[in-house]
Amino acid sequence: MPIPTPFHPRTFKLCTSLKWKDWAGYYSVASFDTSHESEYFAFRHAAGLMDFTPLFKYEVYGPDAAEFLSYVLTKDIRRLQPGNVAYCCWCDDFGKVIDDGTVVRLEEDYFRVTAAEPMYSWFTRHQQGFENVHIEDSTRKYAVLAIQGPTSRDILKQSSDVNLDSLEYFRIARGKLDGVDVVISRTGYTGDLGYEVWVENHHALSVWDALVSLGRPYGIEPAGLDALDVARVEAGFIMNDVDYFSAHHCLIESRKSTPYELGLGWTVDIEREPFVGQRALQAELRDGPKLALVGLEYAWEEYEELCARHALPAQAPSHAWRTPVPLYDGSGRHIGRATSGSWSPILKKALALGTVDSRYKELGTRIKIEATVEYQRHKVTATVVPRPFYNPERKKS
Repeated sequence: MPIPTPFHPRTFKLCTSLKWKDWAGYYSVASFDTSHESEYFAFRHAAGLMDFTPLFKYEVYGPDAAEFLSYVLTKDIRRLQPGNVAYCCWCDDFGKVIDDGTVVRLEEDYFRVTAAEPMYSWFTRHQQGFENVHIEDSTRKYAVLAIQGPTSRDILKQSSDVNLDSLEYFRIARGKLDGVDVVISRTGYTGDLGYEVWVENHHALSVWDALVSLGRPYGIEPAGLDALDVARVEAGFIMNDVDYFSAHHCLIESRKSTPYELGLGWTVDIEREPFVGQRALQAELRDGPKLALVGLEYAWEEYEELCARHALPAQAPSHAWRTPVPLYDGSGRHIGRATSGSWSPILKKALALGTVDSRYKELGTRIKIEATVEYQRHKVTATVVPRPFYNPERKKS
């Protein structure tokens, strides 16, 4: 049975839809109202406030902390400067992705790692040989709020003493928010201007109340997972257990993925001291990955024509979807799968993330995606397009 986060006394009263999901064992709001659309538009035109507490969190500290993380992760964390955040992934010995997340270097010998899945066992399993490193599961110690959208900076300025004008993308700063000690990171999962606020549990409600009160003139609105899912598809962000599966859980090899197949090759610092999965990744890099993650845009007109044949209107789904859909080449040969997608309200396009044979990864390549109309399976043209689909300048401004 899920447990409440420290923000639950506020989110419970606001969730009039009674639509909840289980996120990593916590109660998480799917949408506060019966429709998530206003929450989505808050992300894109004002500010959405979302409880991100269910992220798994680990404190890694000690003189060997940087060496240890550089061994267990694909990125050379020793190069990460204090006050900086890095996005990365970690692999098994065969170069298959276990999970992805962020690493924050809070101090010279102190790091914080976030993950989608519980990773304490995985990290401690590789701790042998690193005597001066300590690993603590801090998931239940810290509450996290994501405040995302074009007015998020203005809202935080009203409540925090952090110099937000100088806080750059993927950087962190310590300070106070309404008199409470917090860590603010310039990060998020919406692909927009945004921040994440970290606070100890016993101060969580004070931070929520301050942001909601001061954010009203700026259009702040509590947001749930349904709105986030649309935004993260527009941002081209992959999700564990949706766009890829942790190698820990895969019963067959074809379900596993490497960083290069997921478009995460840029997170791999390959030529350095040994790290977990390095040999397998070096071999793959020499031969070239067999699969590639791509962004796809449907030919909506074709879908409308299919619907018209059955005297049906073409309806754009309001929710993001996560049911895998087959992809084909022009001759009808199966070449991959689309793993998640959404109608983009702001771009007015049907978008999808998919994995294809690497020969079809080039931008502009036209393939076919399966579409079902009136119980019949058809194929609609989809074009490989750049990711992120939506990438406003303010994200990094």
